[in-house]
Amino acid sequence: MRIKIFGILFLLSFQFLQSQGLRDMKDNNQFTGGLGLSWINGEPYYLFNLSPDISFGKFGIGLDVNFRIDRNGNLRNEDFNSFSDYLSLIKYVRYGQKRDPFYIRVGGLDRAILGQGNIVYYYNNRASYDNRKIGIELDIDFGQFGFESVYGDLSGKGLFGMRGYTRPLQFTELGKIPVIGKLEVGGTFATDLNDYAGVTNAMIDPATRSMKILSDEGNISIVGLDALLPLIRSKIINVDLYSNFTKILKFGSGATIGAGFSFNGLGIVTLDMKFERWFNGDEFIPRYFNQFYEVNRLRVDSTTGFLGSRAAELKASKSLGNSYFGELLIGVLNFVQIYGSYSRYDKISKSGILRLETDLSPKTASYVFRAYYDKVGIKDEKDIFTLDERSILTAEAGYKPISYLLVSFVYQWTFSPVYDVNDKVVGYKTQKRIEPRVSLVFPLNFGGRR
Repeated sequence: MRIKIFGILFLLSFQFLQSQGLRDMKDNNQFTGGLGLSWINGEPYYLFNLSPDISFGKFGIGLDVNFRIDRNGNLRNEDFNSFSDYLSLIKYVRYGQKRDPFYIRVGGLDRAILGQGNIVYYYNNRASYDNRKIGIELDIDFGQFGFESVYGDLSGKGLFGMRGYTRPLQFTELGKIPVIGKLEVGGTFATDLNDYAGVTNAMIDPATRSMKILSDEGNISIVGLDALLPLIRSKIINVDLYSNFTKILKFGSGATIGAGFSFNGLGIVTLDMKFERWFNGDEFIPRYFNQFYEVNRLRVDSTTGFLGSRAAELKASKSLGNSYFGELLIGVLNFVQIYGSYSRYDKISKSGILRLETDLSPKTASYVFRAYYDKVGIKDEKDIFTLDERSILTAEAGYKPISYLLVSFVYQWTFSPVYDVNDKVVGYKTQKRIEPRVSLVFPLNFGGRR
């Protein structure tokens, strides 16, 4: 699965209540390896890659082994400068899928979400390739009740979140009644245990590279309540109504109402839609722990000083007003999938948040094209595709001259970490990666076990 090899770090995929992501149109049981070149911020490297992606029933494992060698024959230091870098060669180990009765995943978390996503939404613990983390998701659904959980960094202090939920009418005879019998209510708690989670102002001494914290709000913790009512459940059409209330402790609060619709046209056309209205108070940011959270937690530059932080953004978020959110996923004949979502504050011009994804790579086709793009702080249409510190992009285009040989080109716009004198990450700077490569792709046959 080629895009997972180089793009899983930034894959910010769609989740519509009971579904998740661009639906996988490829066979996970395959072994991919190849040679190529890699330009990282203009520096060239020879690239050697091995990336098996294997499933046994509900169990799955993926590796991402990349050796980048410079012109002097040395391995790129940033790829192997800590124990966590070696652990990050494990792309993931999982059992089940999100929304299964039992689901666990260890490794890269590129789309972690709790409930309807009002607090933790597509959280990505590998938004920086050079600072990849090992996290865990664990969900168990017992039918009448259950929980979802996430921890972003098993090697240190990071995001922790848990949502417990129940379907209260399932404990009574009313559970057999259509519609209301499936009513689900839940509660969520999430916090960031990182030492810099609440920093609202800081500076770095350019001479010593030591950081001084000027103001700190402490750990940012959030609680929320939610409810989901499935109006229609069938093989063809699903319709849901939901709402939630969220409080950021020591700060403000907000609420959301939303509706979701999905249509499965006998495998010919699939359609998923969602629309939400957000009611935001002062000092409140909906979906606080999002896909950019790891790179926006703290941003300090040794020459220009404090660039900002998520906590500073929260403290300054007064009179932002309400906002809206909509998303759409279209699939045709298991051949092409296109997804888009957009949100914006009513009164703030530079507040648009866009996500675009497309996958045009059927298993039997001779071509591959996949792209995943996120942009925040959008002002107008001219600003949408400008790559800067508000953007994450992974795109791959390729051709198979024969079934097991892929010639492709990958472009990534990502981030690299900035360290202080104590080797702590205090910020991120943009990083451009260009990688043409030739790969061998072999399907693995395990006697029909999937």
